[in-house]
Amino acid sequence: MERRRLVVHGRVQGVGFRASLAWEANKQGISGWVRNRRDGTVEALFCGSDEAVAAMIAWARRGPPGACVDRVEVELGSGEFSGFEQYPTS
Repeated sequence: MERRRLVVHGRVQGVGFRASLAWEANKQGISGWVRNRRDGTVEALFCGSDEAVAAMIAWARRGPPGACVDRVEVELGSGEFSGFEQYPTS
């Protein structure tokens, strides 16, 4: 089981990024969470197969239509999750 924590920078709030990411995560069979951060970034944690997590990281680098991703920080993540949730802004 692969686990990665991402912080996505750019125009990623107010463009449906969280909802689109959650939809894509469910489609890929990923568990974890996503939330907006007060600094304007989006943070997410993915748990799943190597292939599914790699697909989610690739998706996060593009984002949904209307988003403009400048960069994505990726690091090891931790935790156990069932399903994928959208958390409130932190």
